Amino acid sequence: MLLLVAGVYLYFAVGMAPVATSAAPIAFERKLTHMALHARLEKEIPTQVPIPADEGNLLAGANVYVQQSAVCHGLPGREQSAIAKGEFPHPPHLFRGKGVTDDEPGETYWKVANGIRLTGMPGFSQQLSTLEMWQVSLLLTDADKLPDSAKMALEDVNSQNTSIQAQGESQ
Repeated sequence: MLLLVAGVYLYFAVGMAPVATSAAPIAFERKLTHMALHARLEKEIPTQVPIPADEGNLLAGANVYVQQSAVCHGLPGREQSAIAKGEFPHPPHLFRGKGVTDDEPGETYWKVANGIRLTGMPGFSQQLSTLEMWQVSLLLTDADKLPDSAKMALEDVNSQNTSIQAQGESQ
């Protein structure tokens, strides 16, 4: 057992462990981190959502998302940014496929508030209010059934970015 511990220590101490974002994950890395995350979530997910998923909160959540999350997680109908493509593991595009619409709002809230180690997902509890974190969590939970106002808030950013990109290409 002592030899195993010494071997693991040396593996990391002499620089053999992959640390670049382009490197393949270490054996069992993904399995172990997911197992730890889900065990923690089971203990700490808030079960009561303190605000309704009404149009005002979803629109506010869209604005928070655009400001804080879009750079990594993308916008509807757009590719992810170069920043997201350079992260390891790659952040999920939250408006493609099921995103996190099958997660409970409390699970998304926990991830927004606390972040997730070894993924690049920061915790926002120091940057956003509790209300803002719940609003963006509800937006993502309901991403497949958003009111038009929230869709427009997300699409307006798409239009602005396309316009800025076209201006840059013409110069």
